Amino acid sequence: MPPKPRQVRIESKSAMNAMQQLEQRSDEELLKETRFKSAAQAILGTRAAERMDAEQARVHFRSAIAAARPQERLQLRRMAEASLALAERRPGDLKAATEKLGGTPPTNRQLLMLRVMGIVAPPKSAGLPRRIGGILLVLLFIVLVITAGFLIVKLIALPFGGIGNTAWFWGFLLVLVVLGVLAFVGRRRQATARAKMAEQRASMYGGKK
Repeated sequence: MPPKPRQVRIESKSAMNAMQQLEQRSDEELLKETRFKSAAQAILGTRAAERMDAEQARVHFRSAIAAARPQERLQLRRMAEASLALAERRPGDLKAATEKLGGTPPTNRQLLMLRVMGIVAPPKSAGLPRRIGGILLVLLFIVLVITAGFLIVKLIALPFGGIGNTAWFWGFLLVLVVLGVLAFVGRRRQATARAKMAEQRASMYGGKK
């Protein structure tokens, strides 16, 4: 009897180490992985979910579960539930699935952003009216942002005698600068978040079942 728990711990540690190593590989390299196919397909599934590609995520997780050992399948199903909830913009299901996994649940701010994404960029499974409505909302947002930039430039230029019709150009330029800064900061935060998520996936895959 004593050797069995030891064997399980060794296998779990091996799976976790494999997951951590595979996280550093590209999608093309993961597709070619055969020794740790289950872990590789699970990583591809989570990456597809992060890109909001629910269909591709579902395909990868099916392959991961099929290639996994019986004791790993429950945890992989839970990972699939969390990933698909993210890809399909289902905040409530994402929070519940993450808690089942034993990971850190998303913050209220992250859940709010996911709800907004579900409105402006609904999944493919959503009806056509919702998808058209999302496009219209994005266009409206762009118009409002450019208008706000125009008004800010006009207000700044007032003490200097105004700026004339070129305010639209400078307003648009201001919006581009602000968006560029936000994109730079967002990428840095996204890289940090992905590294943290990769560590969590490794511990979930090789941790408790």
